[in-house]
Amino acid sequence: MKTFFKRYRLFILLVLANIAIGLVLPEIGEKSVELTAQNLLEMLAVIPPIFVLLGLLDVWVDRATMMKYTGKGSGLKGILIAFLLGSAAAGPLYAAFPVASMMLRKGSSLRNVFIFIGAWSTTKIPMLTFEAASLGLPFTLVRLSLSIIGIFIIALVTEKSLNAAQQSEVYKLNQE
Repeated sequence: MKTFFKRYRLFILLVLANIAIGLVLPEIGEKSVELTAQNLLEMLAVIPPIFVLLGLLDVWVDRATMMKYTGKGSGLKGILIAFLLGSAAAGPLYAAFPVASMMLRKGSSLRNVFIFIGAWSTTKIPMLTFEAASLGLPFTLVRLSLSIIGIFIIALVTEKSLNAAQQSEVYKLNQE
């Protein structure tokens, strides 16, 4: 029971805060419950397909293949694969983290996982087409170019800022 409370302490704290707000400010509490319900329904629509995809990825792609194409020695090929996987993805950013965890479990390098997450968050193809139609192609191309540069710099700096023990800990956490 103690581990349950320790694991879900933030969630429990937020529920208690919402209850307190609802008692003190009923209008805000009601709006909070509505927004929470909307977010929960959105997550229930997104998460099951992601877990089906993860199950297929786990069965269809063996560790050796993943390491070959996105592992530490994959070079430019691994970077491009991680970037294209993230760019072709659909769904909110929180759906990228289970996929990233699977990539780590299968032997992808941290840099490629960081690139995957960065691409998912900023270079999704459907988002780019909407952006080009709404804000114009020149704006989209400049923003995309700067985003790509930023993704690679952030991935490299983040990977280099973690020492070997910290990198090992990241991989260990994703084996559980």
